[in-house]
Amino acid sequence: MPYRKMAYLVVAYPKISKVDSNWIQEYRRKNDSRYFSVVEPHFTIIFSIHDIEEKTFIKEVKRQMKGINKIDFEIKVATINQDDSGDYYHEFLVPDKGYSDIVKLHDKLYSGDFRKHLRLDIDFIPHIGIGNNKDSLISKNRIDAINKKGVDISGVISDLDIVEYKDGKIRTIEKISISS
Repeated sequence: MPYRKMAYLVVAYPKISKVDSNWIQEYRRKNDSRYFSVVEPHFTIIFSIHDIEEKTFIKEVKRQMKGINKIDFEIKVATINQDDSGDYYHEFLVPDKGYSDIVKLHDKLYSGDFRKHLRLDIDFIPHIGIGNNKDSLISKNRIDAINKKGVDISGVISDLDIVEYKDGKIRTIEKISISS
């Protein structure tokens, strides 16, 4: 989210244990200077869209969410990914279980009016961002240390938040519960 102008996004704040949440936040506090103070740990489902009115954006999200079920997930690995600008390497927690369900949710939400905004130039990798660095080796060493120790985070996605990003801040406009 390195842009400054106003945009709408859809994020899922995962429901996870307090222990896992505390670990993620402590790691982010130390290693995610770009986003730690901007947004809580999340999966981004719809990336920034700048050219749609708020009411239209909300209506389309609600229309596409019909028939969507809660998503149980398990994270067993951390990975590194270079962002599309090429400036930063990002450290991700990527789910094993739930991966395909999050991809299908992402694809469904992009199947209607948001289709023209779908980024096909980059892979959609469901993830919770936990760190970043301009030096790939620093990020790789941190990821290797996490994976050596082991990752075992389970949770559920039971809500989607429609958020506005403006002036470097995230604000939830509406929280939508996902049906069972």
